[in-house]
Amino acid sequence: MKKQHLRIAAELAVNLCLPWLSYTLAEPHYGEFGALLISSIPPLLWSLGELAWHRRIDALSMLVLAGIVLSALAMALGGDARLLLVRESLISGLIGLVFLISLLFKRPLVYFLARATVTRQNAENGATGFHTWWQNPPAQRAIRGITGVWGLGLTFEATLRIWLAFHWPTERVLAIAPALGYLITGGLGLWTFWRVRSLKNRRTDASPPSVNSE
Repeated sequence: MKKQHLRIAAELAVNLCLPWLSYTLAEPHYGEFGALLISSIPPLLWSLGELAWHRRIDALSMLVLAGIVLSALAMALGGDARLLLVRESLISGLIGLVFLISLLFKRPLVYFLARATVTRQNAENGATGFHTWWQNPPAQRAIRGITGVWGLGLTFEATLRIWLAFHWPTERVLAIAPALGYLITGGLGLWTFWRVRSLKNRRTDASPPSVNSE
């Protein structure tokens, strides 16, 4: 448990504290645009280390790498520092819109994410059990509800961070915005955990299939 706590503390330090510190130290020497590029180095190195250690690209790695692509685009367009500030917000906002748009289809995005998780944990019966569970209207309402909450939450987080980027000083945005993102996505994760657990406790048709069932 202590090892896990140390890893969480290190991840927060690299993704919250070091970008702000890097920007503060680099800005007098390299200007706002150069300092913003330098501030992206700590989370990028962390993501590459995670990729080398676990041999997979996780969500954080994809977010940082996409941010670097947007940074290069900003440089090509003339080095707009504000675009660099909102690069992660643009990505999370697009993901939120994808969640919301998927509600227009028969199976929203969370359906596929949940099915993949269940199948990965129970390769034999996971997909079949999840498909059977999905046929129940309460299950469909639950999945659509989770999809909608994540879509609205991510869209709100992106909109708020973009507004801050264009109305607050850069140094303040770097200090506050990442923590704000962690707070909102962490809240969405906790709500989802509570929602799934409450469905299981009800033991109705809305309860998702257990991956440990025979």
